[in-house]
Amino acid sequence: MNALHSPLTSTGRLSTNLWPELHLADWSATRDTLHIWTQIVGHVRMVLSPAVNHWWHVTLYVTSRGLSTSPIPYADRTFEVHFDFLDDRLVIATSSNEWRALKLEPKSVADFYRELMGALNELGIEVKFHSQPDEVAEPIPFAEDRVHCSYDPEYARRFWQVLVATDSVLKEFRAHFIGKCSPVHFFWGSMDLCCTRFSGRPAPERPGADAMTREAYSHEVISGGFWPGGGAINDAAFYAYAAPEPHGFRSARVLPASASYNESLGEYILMYEDLRHAPDPRQALLEFLQSTYEAGATLGKWDRGALERPAARI
Repeated sequence: MNALHSPLTSTGRLSTNLWPELHLADWSATRDTLHIWTQIVGHVRMVLSPAVNHWWHVTLYVTSRGLSTSPIPYADRTFEVHFDFLDDRLVIATSSNEWRALKLEPKSVADFYRELMGALNELGIEVKFHSQPDEVAEPIPFAEDRVHCSYDPEYARRFWQVLVATDSVLKEFRAHFIGKCSPVHFFWGSMDLCCTRFSGRPAPERPGADAMTREAYSHEVISGGFWPGGGAINDAAFYAYAAPEPHGFRSARVLPASASYNESLGEYILMYEDLRHAPDPRQALLEFLQSTYEAGATLGKWDRGALERPAARI
């Protein structure tokens, strides 16, 4: 049995709806649990991967079945950890043709952590990292967290379907930029999928910034992506921001008309529900990404002629 390419289960072919309904209130418990699970897997990649600027070595990537670390070097081999949301399992596969699988089902973070670390040990992979999640309020050590224990496979798949659709659009958007640009990647700390463009110029140092923030924003950026929501934006949304933010950016004209600047976040927000009901959601998302980029790059005096392909304008 091939660990990463087994046939679909009895659920059969997925819905062709690329933008399924995904209200945070309907799956918040699953979202919270899945968030911590991805953090555990993300920590494995972060500790064992060579450090890359702007923390690009810590992220996960969207696949045709879920989310993956991509190959992680370990001694004389590689391995990857893959969330498979079609068969509801977590697969660890090595370049030496060994693998282990864990069932994705309602279980506590503590049990998930214990099972994952046990499976890695069985494969001869030793990894140590700090014991609690990042970027969450009141973090609970992984080995002690029995609060987060929900998993609804339907909503895990819906979330993944939105990531697949968004990943495709972000990759098209990314292709129009020839300057320094991040991959399209999933940051497990904030649970968002994004792509970030760089002007090529260093950014002013942020007073009081921690080491993570200083590294992430060492250079001028314009970033856009998708986030399942929380806090000030309590539903799924797309976002875009410029850092540092140029004067006039927050009052710029952006598309589509349903997008707006959120003062508390310092970002443009396009609610997912507004996008999924647009006549052409893909085009609406491209317009959002392009118009916010153009506003930030023009007002920030980026050398757009040197950084863009002629076909970039919509």
